[in-house]
Amino acid sequence: MKFLPALDRYILRKFMVTFLGAITTLLCIVIVFDFSEKIEDYIRHDVSANEIIFDYYLNFIPYFVYLFSPLFTFIAVIFFTSLMATRTEIVAILTSGISFNRYLRPYMIGAAIIAFSTMLLGMYVIPLANKTRLGFEAKYVGGRTSSIKNNFYRQVAPGVIAYVERYDLYENTGTRFTLEKIKGQELTYKLYAKEIRWDSASRRWSIRDFTVREIKGKNERFYKGARVDTVLNLTPEDFDMPNNFMETMTQPELSKYINNERMKGSENILYYEYEYYNRIALPFSTFILTFIGVAVSCRKERGGTGKHLGIGIAISFIYIFFQRWFQSYAQTGVIPAYISVWIPNLVFLGVCLYLLKRAPK
Repeated sequence: MKFLPALDRYILRKFMVTFLGAITTLLCIVIVFDFSEKIEDYIRHDVSANEIIFDYYLNFIPYFVYLFSPLFTFIAVIFFTSLMATRTEIVAILTSGISFNRYLRPYMIGAAIIAFSTMLLGMYVIPLANKTRLGFEAKYVGGRTSSIKNNFYRQVAPGVIAYVERYDLYENTGTRFTLEKIKGQELTYKLYAKEIRWDSASRRWSIRDFTVREIKGKNERFYKGARVDTVLNLTPEDFDMPNNFMETMTQPELSKYINNERMKGSENILYYEYEYYNRIALPFSTFILTFIGVAVSCRKERGGTGKHLGIGIAISFIYIFFQRWFQSYAQTGVIPAYISVWIPNLVFLGVCLYLLKRAPK
């Protein structure tokens, strides 16, 4: 930091120390509450201290930092900027001939450091940490809530649709299975089976008590069989995929998976797309919330830091509300995911520009 002017070093040091202090303090509190909530599970499963510390909490920390870094950036900026305003440091800086835009430069540098770190964490580091953390939770804390999946379908190849009315995850057995081949707008093949079973040794499906209907123009052919073994682009893992599994994939892995699931016609594709685009949009919110924090707290007012923190917390809740609101729109298909993730940022960018315009210069 020696290459930066003294003013930039002073503000940037306050920025980073306050941010790290705030997120470390809350992280310690969260870990205490989380440990007290899960301690019965740890005792019941006789989990060792090494597993708890290194498999769970060591991987929980980067996940927590990534999830809340934009909001803690916002709170940190409001806190130390408000203290500077109360001590009339900002007045001294601006009256010394330094413009307001120049005064914002160290904030931009600090926001860039946090945003870039957040992006790297979200795309590459957190997914690797989540594999261990979520595996630990599934083994000692979570678990399956139901062994049955109903009305499951996949496009296992272009124009080939597989459907299972009921699938038992424990028995790896499905009932009332159909496989349809569609060419253009016409059905050319349909297989119906009372049962399918997964053979883990051969990694093939055993289709039992089946009926096949083949259609070629006006000609149709029917035949039945007791059993046939076949390979499908479908495995038991497709039925048992947890809701948060996408958090364990890096950005390139998630992109490849989305393309594959889109080909299969997965009904959960909207959730995957939102996760993908949110990893890109979230770091940019750091810049917007940083400058809103400066604009809100750079004026010396009666009520001081407490008033500024109150305003900051209120804005934080509104921002989270906007995120959740448009997330629901994306996951129901009302708004494309690549648009919905940016709407909260665009709305608050407008708020940011308005507040900066009104900030004391």
